[in-house]
Amino acid sequence: MFKKVLIAEDHEIVNLSLRNALADLNITITNQDYVFYCDDALTRIQKALNEGNPYELIITDLSFDEESPKQKIADGRALIKAVRGIQPDLKVLVFSIENRALIASSLFKELNIDAFVPKARHDAKDLKLAIESIYKNKKYHSPNLRQKQANAHIFTEYDKTIVSLLLEGRTQKEMPDLLKQKKLEPSGLSSIEKRINLIKTTLNISNNGQLIAHCIANKII
Repeated sequence: MFKKVLIAEDHEIVNLSLRNALADLNITITNQDYVFYCDDALTRIQKALNEGNPYELIITDLSFDEESPKQKIADGRALIKAVRGIQPDLKVLVFSIENRALIASSLFKELNIDAFVPKARHDAKDLKLAIESIYKNKKYHSPNLRQKQANAHIFTEYDKTIVSLLLEGRTQKEMPDLLKQKKLEPSGLSSIEKRINLIKTTLNISNNGQLIAHCIANKII
């Protein structure tokens, strides 16, 4: 079984639950093996590589709360990309509230992750099965992933532009001027915020990171 595992999860209760699940598999997690920020995760991975004792597996969420000062790596997708740049063979398990098969499929295809487990009922059992599969060099697609999306939103060119700007790292405060340059209306900050909230509500998405992931997975942007 894996000897060196890193957890990147910003909610303390979930972080603790992950450690307990790993303990059931006789995987020991020290204080140096779990982080609450993506920047810290990449730093730990690099440090372990430099010391000649690299991590074998990282378990990461996709969405992380915005922090001040702002983190260089804002979400799990960006973290996985960065990790692939310094340790391409590191096993990656995504453990996320995001529960769409299309999102998971995009991560398997684009970032070559090894497993995707949604945070849901019986997720501890699901996690253990995923880790055991990864250890045997097998990919793990959770059977608990939803295959179809219940809600739908028809994305206009305006919507696609807003999401593309989010993907570029633009803030909502920057968007009015950028939309005016593209001659897209309404360009007011209040209108932009309301539109983003409407899309997220319709799709049952809780944050901008999940919205971006949804649009990429469904080839909207």
